[in-house]
Amino acid sequence: MTEQTDPATDASGHRARLRRRLIDNGPDALLDHELVEYLLALAIPRRDTKPMARKLLADFGGLGALLSADSDTLLRIGASESVVAALKIAEASALRLLRTRIADRPILSDWQALRDYLHADMAHRAIERVRVLHLNTRNALIRDDLISEGSIDQAAVHVREVIRRAIDLGSAAIILVHNHPSGDPQPSRQDIALTREIIAAGKPLGIAVHDHIVVGTSGQVSLRALGLL
Repeated sequence: MTEQTDPATDASGHRARLRRRLIDNGPDALLDHELVEYLLALAIPRRDTKPMARKLLADFGGLGALLSADSDTLLRIGASESVVAALKIAEASALRLLRTRIADRPILSDWQALRDYLHADMAHRAIERVRVLHLNTRNALIRDDLISEGSIDQAAVHVREVIRRAIDLGSAAIILVHNHPSGDPQPSRQDIALTREIIAAGKPLGIAVHDHIVVGTSGQVSLRALGLL
């Protein structure tokens, strides 16, 4: 007689092994699909979540893109609200962890921490997102403002509103950031022109523009590093 394995018991044992590896050896002990598998298991505990984890990663093209996926998109492809919530809480936790590395300290002294945060938050977005980082006289972050979310390849930015917000916050300097959903971070002529307009508007008021960073899945580009400011 062939011994029958209870799928629920088998999944539970596998999950226990993942948990032990995670606890004993830290997050690097699990592969991406194992991280997602365990995360989904917290939302739907009596189900083998490995096939779903692998499919989601394949559909979205990787862990970063999956965690950054819009909730409506996840629901549209059939994910339950509990699964979406599990993915979104993981994304929120990761972003807040990265944000603590740039809070209340001079941003220009830890540029890599800023790059890590911007990549996690913006690189995999399916629509264009524009933010302004407001800095005080010590170049410490005082506000991270998401000012626009647009269509697949366009977001509206108004120079007057950017400068007015900087005045209201008492910003000594700002850093402009936006993403290219195409994945290519090379700045467009429009990006360059807008940056120069904001520089010109802020200069008489003593508001400096330290940089404009363009984020894509393939990396980030600094307009200052390119000599375009």
